[in-house]
Amino acid sequence: MNMTVKMMQRRMPLAVLLSILLGASVLGSPIWADEHGDGEAESWLPSLVTETPQAGFALAVTLSQKGVATTQTDGEVRQALRPEYAEDPDSLIAVSQVIATHFQTVAAANDYWRD
Repeated sequence: MNMTVKMMQRRMPLAVLLSILLGASVLGSPIWADEHGDGEAESWLPSLVTETPQAGFALAVTLSQKGVATTQTDGEVRQALRPEYAEDPDSLIAVSQVIATHFQTVAAANDYWRD
């Protein structure tokens, strides 16, 4: 099997995972619901508007983390899987791409912090 096919096979599950993560981060989630049980969702994200690009990047990281927590709600499972992807360059690049996508959205919502 040639190297290109091997690389594609390795990245295909990662592409599927990224699709799930991005999709889940857009959808509502029970983990963000109001803990008082009244059925009203608590707004943990009232706005994408931030004061600075650095705050916008921090928001992009938070959005990415929420996407992962939405996809895998069991914190112990997330912790157990962390060593598996923490040293995989493809996984680290993929995570950076998800953050970059969220940062593009936040930057656009802030008109790229133009005065």
